[in-house]
Amino acid sequence: MKISKYPISHEFFPFNHFAPPMNAKFLKLATSHMNVPKKFLRAKGVSVVKHSACSYDGASIDYYTITPEYLKSNSPCLFYIHGGGFVLKAAGYHYMNCVRYAIETGCVVVFPDYRLAPEYPFPYFYEDCYAVFHEVYEKADDYGINRNRIGVGGDSAGATLAVGLCMMTHERKHPVHFVFQMLPYPYLDARNNSESSKKYTDTPMWNSTLSTRITSMTNVSKEHPSYCWYSPVEAKDFTFFPPAYIETAEFDCLHDDGILFAEQLKQAGIDVWLNETKGTMHGYDIVTKASVSQDSMKRRSAFMKKYFEYSV
Repeated sequence: MKISKYPISHEFFPFNHFAPPMNAKFLKLATSHMNVPKKFLRAKGVSVVKHSACSYDGASIDYYTITPEYLKSNSPCLFYIHGGGFVLKAAGYHYMNCVRYAIETGCVVVFPDYRLAPEYPFPYFYEDCYAVFHEVYEKADDYGINRNRIGVGGDSAGATLAVGLCMMTHERKHPVHFVFQMLPYPYLDARNNSESSKKYTDTPMWNSTLSTRITSMTNVSKEHPSYCWYSPVEAKDFTFFPPAYIETAEFDCLHDDGILFAEQLKQAGIDVWLNETKGTMHGYDIVTKASVSQDSMKRRSAFMKKYFEYSV
């Protein structure tokens, strides 16, 4: 996809010049190469274990637990959901970020490998994440997890799923009370008509043109009774949500999604940490060594540590 030039930091080269085409050919090629990194499975300082849960249609869904070697039982947990537009597997940096979250915040990280559109359209990916979460909650003692100290997070489409999981557990009267939601550059407004959506139709990594394309791939309908899982800013009630860390990228069609959700939460009396990064595009932390990426990782960890401590 041809993209316009924006004053994005050169730290993010070459990704500041790339936008995925998001067609069937690209998805088939990309997903075939997106394997679980060996360095993740052998990461120092943590124990990485693969598990599986039964989803709502009987399918087996894999997930990983990432546990720091020093961690004791009755520990906090981050349930983290990767982004990828609901159509791509986790990238290498998703896995390694989770290792860092586990070590820096002293928690067990649970990382689900949910099924993807277009083969598995809405609401499969939500139900897969819910099924994994429900199993982990039920087996919390086996994993050394304190059920009262669980936070949820996700980036981009993973943030949509994280917020949706908060909504699902609330609607289904699940006993969990998430201590936070951690949401880097979230996709939360499927209307795709914000000022940033209108402005950034051709930005690198992600843009509103791709958002429109993905909506048809997920086959979501506004008539579906659970449509708000996919477009949380259109919900009616925000009072049940936990405190939120919301991070935006400057040159990102989803920038205003994060700002709007932050405002809605604040109006509902929910604590919000807002980090508006500059010189960045969507998914910028794929360049893990960039100074902005390093700063944002520190901010994310600081937020999570604070609310894990509050929940003791």
